[in-house]
Amino acid sequence: MVSVLVQPALFEAPRLSVSEFTRRIRRLIEGDPSLSNVWVQAEISNFSRPASGHLYFTLKDNGASLRCVMWKSDVKKLHGLELQDGMAVEVHGKTTVYEPGGQYQLIVDLIEAGSGEGALFAEFIRLKNKFESEGLFSDDRKRKIPALPQTIGLVTSSTGAALQDVLNVLKRRLPTARVVLSPTAVQGVDAPVSIVKALRLLNEMVKPDVIILARGGGSIEDLWAFNDEEVVRAVSSSPAPIITGVGHETDFTLVDFVSDLRAPTPTAAAELATPITVIDLLSDIVGTRRLLDTLLSTKISELRSELGSIKLGLRYLSPDRLLHDQIQRIDDLLLRSSRAINQTIMLEKTRLRGINQSLGTLNPLSILERGYSIVSRKIDGKIIHSSKNILPGTSLHVRLAAGSLDVSVQETYLEEA
Repeated sequence: MVSVLVQPALFEAPRLSVSEFTRRIRRLIEGDPSLSNVWVQAEISNFSRPASGHLYFTLKDNGASLRCVMWKSDVKKLHGLELQDGMAVEVHGKTTVYEPGGQYQLIVDLIEAGSGEGALFAEFIRLKNKFESEGLFSDDRKRKIPALPQTIGLVTSSTGAALQDVLNVLKRRLPTARVVLSPTAVQGVDAPVSIVKALRLLNEMVKPDVIILARGGGSIEDLWAFNDEEVVRAVSSSPAPIITGVGHETDFTLVDFVSDLRAPTPTAAAELATPITVIDLLSDIVGTRRLLDTLLSTKISELRSELGSIKLGLRYLSPDRLLHDQIQRIDDLLLRSSRAINQTIMLEKTRLRGINQSLGTLNPLSILERGYSIVSRKIDGKIIHSSKNILPGTSLHVRLAAGSLDVSVQETYLEEA
């Protein structure tokens, strides 16, 4: 076995943490006077203005890119200069290192417009004016996005982060929708033809209710395929309405102006493609069920009340009830008749008693009880009222209260009353 003796170095190389290493690089860069007072010429890309008021952008040329920051306190020096992607500028500032990101950047304190606009930006403006003059951006051409799409077409890269972002949102918001991906290149010289083909295949073979055209953020060069004239015209002529979600919120491409609806990001495009979510559907179902329960309960109560009324009506019209009513009516009539008859009998008895009393008073026989008598001629029974014309020797019959007498007249007398 052969062993090898390694002679240690006289001066060991330093072992640094990432922070220490980055800090030394920063000292070197910031210590270079030529990098602390420098002008840089390039085109602006990835321009953004967050709520803080600071400006963030990248300077690009054909060979490299440089991150730039302009603090809010220096923004006022722009004097109304409107910065945007593709604009040619000259910037002044000092170079520094952003330690948390391990990146060098230019802290800008002055910006001047360059000798001319960038070629890409100039082409963007030319095409925009052209399409606008043709009326492709008119609001009258834009179609309404369906509230509850059954099939959603998706045109984007099959390997990009935008695909998963969109799928996650669609699955969460409307899992009942059918999502069909028509993959395409979204960057490079082949991207425009690929995008046009992907849109055409979707419309011809799938016929979706809505199409999402999506891509993640990038520079004006990265997003240029979405400014291509053929792509813009394909979006404009699409049978299905199209929602674009290309880049970040501050990124605008020509397809955003011609599409039926523009979203600031791919995720937002997925949200706009599903105005009604599964939660909304479940809420509608629950609300509809509650409404049906209420309507059903109300209807049942109405029917029960109606049934009760019908039962009462049937009971009122029942032959048994009518028979009982007639029996009761007969009983009542019999009772009233009995009372009327009894009262009539009592009245007649009273009247008869009066008549009897009157008859008793007028009865000649009752006079006899008081000592009077009835005298008649025996020969013919004629009542004698006066002694006149009665001759002595006439046979008379005398009726008394008790018994009678046959007498003979011996002598008559006339007495004045």
